[in-house]
Amino acid sequence: MNREAGAADRAPFPCPLYAIFDPSQSRGRPLSAILRDLLAGGVGIIQLRAKETAAKEFLRLAREMRGLTRPTSCLFIVNDRLDIALAAEADGVHLGQEDLPLAIARKLMGREKIIGISTHDLAQAKEAERGGVDYIGFGPIFGTFTKDTGYSPRGPAMLKEIRKAVKIPIVAIGGITESNISQVWEAGADSAAIISDLMGAEDVADKIRRILSLHRAS
Repeated sequence: MNREAGAADRAPFPCPLYAIFDPSQSRGRPLSAILRDLLAGGVGIIQLRAKETAAKEFLRLAREMRGLTRPTSCLFIVNDRLDIALAAEADGVHLGQEDLPLAIARKLMGREKIIGISTHDLAQAKEAERGGVDYIGFGPIFGTFTKDTGYSPRGPAMLKEIRKAVKIPIVAIGGITESNISQVWEAGADSAAIISDLMGAEDVADKIRRILSLHRAS
């Protein structure tokens, strides 16, 4: 696989696989067990996305995840909720287009924290880069039932265009699985976010190892 030219000139991203931990997709399994499996598999960055969870429980989960990730090299990111990211001492926050403005988030989080922003087109990607975001999420790449973004699938071809337009790291998201993840790496993504294909795996740790081995082989 020939990755997009210029990758060596970009800031390195901690892991080619960006795991999203969503309690609503646990299928009744203990959340702590799933998280331990994610870490055992060797994932380098985990985002907690708990849109359907009350704030108190969201914070409890965030603190538990912080406790488990702190002794490791795995970064911990909180989706949407900057207040919970700060309270749990997370490594960063991931914001959507309708969330708190980047300038305000940066003022509250400080320069040392990671801030990512979801983008869906070229204009949003360029605006995020100009604003000083650490990375962008871009998608949905493929069709997905996990989240209704209001956008049609962007596809690897549009991802290639975004890669040419911005220098900051890109995390591709939306309908990505073990079977198609190589397409997004090939299109220039520094990392690929997966939710359902990880949370629904019978052996989460083994699934991660297989995915990471695909990246090493490429």
